[in-house]
Amino acid sequence: MKNGHLAVAIFRANTGGGKPLGVSIVTPMENLRYFREIQEASVDGLVMHLRQHALRTDGPFTLRSGTITPWYLDGRQTTLDGPGSVYVGRAVLGILNESAVAVGGMTMGADPIAVAAALTAATQDVPLRAFSVRKQPKGHGLGGRLVGPVLPGDVVAVVEDTTSTGGALLEAIEVARDAGLEVVQAIALVDRSEGKAAHLIEQADVPFHAIVTPDDLGVTP
Repeated sequence: MKNGHLAVAIFRANTGGGKPLGVSIVTPMENLRYFREIQEASVDGLVMHLRQHALRTDGPFTLRSGTITPWYLDGRQTTLDGPGSVYVGRAVLGILNESAVAVGGMTMGADPIAVAAALTAATQDVPLRAFSVRKQPKGHGLGGRLVGPVLPGDVVAVVEDTTSTGGALLEAIEVARDAGLEVVQAIALVDRSEGKAAHLIEQADVPFHAIVTPDDLGVTP
C-alpha cells in the first residue's frame, strides 16, 4: 500500500490504561469527493480572481518561450494571495488523481500551488503533502533538486501556474521520476500553449489537465 493512501484514526479511552477502542479508516477519495462537488464554483472563483488580480493586457510581453504576446498572467498575484490560494487549492483538489499522495513542481511557480492544495486538503482530512523541485542541485546540506516530505515509490502529481510550452511540467516529471516518484498527473492552472503542453506531457505518458484556458479569461491564446 502506498504511503498516505489511508488516514487512520485511533480512538483511546480516557480510563483503563488508554487502550485503543477502535479504528476508523477513511480513504482520501471519500473526502476528495467534496472538492469534486464544488469544482464548478471553485473554478469560477479562480477565474474571477485571476481576471481581477493577475491578468495584464497592457503588453507587449515576452514569455519564457520567447513568444511576444499582448497579455500576460502574473499567476502569483493569485497563488500567493490568501483568498486566491483558497480557490487554487480547491480547484486543484477538484481534479486531483485520487491515488496522489503529494503535489509539487518547479520552484517557484508551483510552490504556492502545492502548499495551497496540501493545506486545503487538510481541511477535509485528506492526507496530502507538497514538494518542490529546485532549478539546480544545491551544493550543501542534503543537496539534490527535490525538496519536501516525499519518498521513492510515492504517487504524485506535478503542477504549474501558467504553461506556454509544457517545459516546466516536463522537467518536474523527469526530476520526480529520477528520485523514484511515480508521476500520475500534470496540472496547469492556466494553459496558454494551444495544445503544445498536452502533447508534450502525454508523450511522457502522463495525463495532462488544464483548469483554466485563455477563453475563460476573455483573451486569445
